Amino acid sequence: MTTVEALRRSPNALASHYSRFRVGERLLLTGHSHQAWPDVALRGQVEAFTDAAEAVDGKWELAFAKADRVRAGFRALLDDPSADIALGTSTHELVVRFLSALNLRGRPRLVTSDGEFHTLRRQLTRLGEEGVEVVRLPASPADTLAERMAAQVDDTTAAVAVSAVLFGNARIVPNLRVLAEACARVGAELLVDAYHALGVVPMSVPDQGLESAWVTGGGYKYLQLGEGNCFLRLPPHAATLRPLVTGWFAEFTDLAEQAPERVPYASGGSRFAGSTYDPTSHYRAAAVLDFFAELELTPSFLRSVSLHQTSLLAKRFDELDLSPSVVSRDRSAPRESYGGFLALESPRAAELRERLAERGVLTDSRGEYLRFGPAPYLSDSQLEQAIATLGSVASVSR
Repeated sequence: MTTVEALRRSPNALASHYSRFRVGERLLLTGHSHQAWPDVALRGQVEAFTDAAEAVDGKWELAFAKADRVRAGFRALLDDPSADIALGTSTHELVVRFLSALNLRGRPRLVTSDGEFHTLRRQLTRLGEEGVEVVRLPASPADTLAERMAAQVDDTTAAVAVSAVLFGNARIVPNLRVLAEACARVGAELLVDAYHALGVVPMSVPDQGLESAWVTGGGYKYLQLGEGNCFLRLPPHAATLRPLVTGWFAEFTDLAEQAPERVPYASGGSRFAGSTYDPTSHYRAAAVLDFFAELELTPSFLRSVSLHQTSLLAKRFDELDLSPSVVSRDRSAPRESYGGFLALESPRAAELRERLAERGVLTDSRGEYLRFGPAPYLSDSQLEQAIATLGSVASVSR
C-alpha cells in the first residue's frame, strides 16, 4: 500500500500523530483556516517553557536558534535557500513595516484586487482615506488578474499587492512573473501574499520569476505551525530601504550606548524586525517543521493529497445534484487551478455553516462562499460524510 493510499483509508495513516486534536473522531473541514497541530507541537511548547525556566534571560540565544529553524523552513517552502526572511507574529505586522518603507509621498499609488484578505483590504482602504490612491481591480477572472494589474502599473505606483491563491474562492493567480516584470520596469514593489499557497500549492521564487518581489505568509493554515509564525521574504534591494515602523530588534546586534543621529538598521531580514516577542510559537513551529521533514510531507506530496481530497469533495458535491439557487460551485476551471479548499457559492452560506456545525461538521464561510478545507490527516470517508451532511442540511429550509 502506498502512502497516499494509506491516507485515504479510515483511520487515516497520519491521524495517530494528531491525537490531541482528535482528528479521527471529528469532521474538521477548516483546514484552509486552521489545521490541527501534530502532537509534537506540544513538546515544542514544553521545551520553550523549560528553556525559559532553566536559562532565564539567557533563553534568547536558544530562542533565536528556533527562529533560525523557522526561517530555514520558509526558505525551503519558497525554494529560495539564500532569501532574507523577517519573522513576525502576524502578516499585518510585517505588511505595515513594508508599507512604511515605501515612498508614498513621491509615488502615492497602490494597486491591488478586491479579492485580497482583510489584512490588506482594511489597511489599504484606510490609507485611501488619507489620500493614497488605491486602485482595486476585480479579482475575477483570476486567469487574467496578473496581466490586468500589470497594465495598471506606472511610475507613480509605489507597490502592487496580490495573492498567489485567492482566499475567498481558492483560485490560483497565474503568471505572476508578468506582474513582477511590470513592477521592475518602473521601480514599483510587488508584494505577494502566499498564505493560501504554502503547504498546499508549491511555490518557487526563482521558477515564478519573483526574485525582485516581497512574499509574505504564515503557518497558521496548511503548515500546522499555529499562531505567531508569519514571515516576509525580502528581495535583494530591500537592503536600501528604511521602514518607518521599526522595532529595536532591528538593531539588536549593535545597540549603541547613546542614540545615533540617524536610526541604524541591521542587515538581512532583521532590517524589518520588530521587538520583544513570545518565542513559544517558534519552538512549536520548529518541532512541526522537523515532523514534516521526518515524514517527508513535502510540498509536492501535500499537493497531490490536496488535489485528491478537493476533487473527491467536488465529485461528491456534484452527486448531490442540489439546486444552484441553494448552493453551487464554479466548474469553469480544472481542480489544478484551485488551491487547498472547495469553495461553494450560496446566499445561505453562513446559515449552512451554522447548521453543519450543529451536526458536527466544522467549515467556515466568507460572504457567499461556504468553504470546505480538507487536511492530510482526514480520510476519504470523513470527507464523504461531510458532504453527505451538507446534502441533508441544504435540502431543509429554515
